[in-house]
Amino acid sequence: MQKKLDLGKDKISKLIKNFAIPCVISMVVAALYNIVDQIFIGWSDAGAFGNAATNIVYPFTVIALAFALLIGDGSAALFNLSLGADDKEKANSSIGNGLILLIIISIVLTIIGIVFNKQILSIFGAKQEEVECYRFAQDYLRVICYGLPFYIIGQGLNASIRSDGSPKYAMFATIVGAITNIILDPIFIFVFKMSVKGAAIATVIGQILTFLISIYYLKKAKSFQINKKSTKLNKKICQKAISLGLASLITQIAIVIIIAVANNLITKYGYNTIASTGNAYGVVTPLAVIGICMKVFGIVVSIVIGVSLGGMPIIGYNMGAGNIKRVKQTIKYILLTNFTIGCGAFILFELFPTFIINIFGKGNSLEYLEYAKYCLKTFLGGIILTCLTKSLSILLQSMGSSFKSTILALARDVIFFVPAIIILASLSHSVVTMLWSAIIADILAFILGIFLLKSEFKNKAQNN
Repeated sequence: MQKKLDLGKDKISKLIKNFAIPCVISMVVAALYNIVDQIFIGWSDAGAFGNAATNIVYPFTVIALAFALLIGDGSAALFNLSLGADDKEKANSSIGNGLILLIIISIVLTIIGIVFNKQILSIFGAKQEEVECYRFAQDYLRVICYGLPFYIIGQGLNASIRSDGSPKYAMFATIVGAITNIILDPIFIFVFKMSVKGAAIATVIGQILTFLISIYYLKKAKSFQINKKSTKLNKKICQKAISLGLASLITQIAIVIIIAVANNLITKYGYNTIASTGNAYGVVTPLAVIGICMKVFGIVVSIVIGVSLGGMPIIGYNMGAGNIKRVKQTIKYILLTNFTIGCGAFILFELFPTFIINIFGKGNSLEYLEYAKYCLKTFLGGIILTCLTKSLSILLQSMGSSFKSTILALARDVIFFVPAIIILASLSHSVVTMLWSAIIADILAFILGIFLLKSEFKNKAQNN
């Protein structure tokens, strides 16, 4: 029988490896749900039209994930802080209340997705004039909506399972769903000729399996109990959990805002931007490429967030126990790891953009390949700073500083990025020039993140 890990005494590198590796795998596998669909659709008859369609729907699935992480990560953070403070009853209620909130939110979002189908597509850049792309987007969104309850609850419980000291089980739950999706995608798309709709059905089936495995864990949890008392909604516990999970929500919602703004600017200026071939980029090509870049970006960010979340139980426990020195050591280790990840991603994007883009389909036009290179090399050019900023936001959340964590999560993707991309696109009328907004936002957000982390440690020192 494996010895239980001691969050207050065991070697930090050992603890982070035990928690982070399964967490990283879980996060990456979760991101693969969308990226695998994109790859198979890109190689199907739907091609760029199908990829553009999934990019239009993608923000709505991110909204669902955002609310899952708001409750899941927030409840898990409160659970760890409560355990560190030896408050067993509060720890139980953190997970129980979180489960009820996940159920309520999943039902509400499902109804919204089904009832306001056309409005959602319009918000995220769909134009009925692009008939084929619009039809694919409608097909994909309708199916995805029916799987939202399973997706939201399954992803939300993942954080609770990890925080309960079972990161491998959380990883297993996610992997089973993702592998199912990978196996079923080509069957539904190519064998049954169901195109984009088939990819959505495969995704939902995978999400259902992840949900079932996660729900089963509640019967065998190590450190919490789900019962009538723990699931009775407590206003203070719900508010605290939500405040602690707000950074996770903002991190995901920011992605939604980025895609929504970028998609709408593309539909406005796509035909005004001329490629080196003399042809305009148009709308479908930039929409498809931006979607692919955001999915690739999501894989890197998932690794970074996975490493950071792997440190959450260690930081939360030691913050609750008042061991600031150990908190600093954990943060240093995590930031160094994520800096290395960022360097690897930067080299990949700058040196091998064509290889990456060719994974997502065949027979791409010269305009498509040209814009893809611009996206990977420019739009993702600040990936090293992105990795550090995303990590700092999660680390501040782990320390219990929900306000600073939320500010930093907002800064990169909303406060800095959105104005920058709108200004650059409006001045240049170019869907190429607007890509530089990401690097501008990365630089400013990183500077802010370092300042917020230093101020948080200063406040802790003064309070102690």
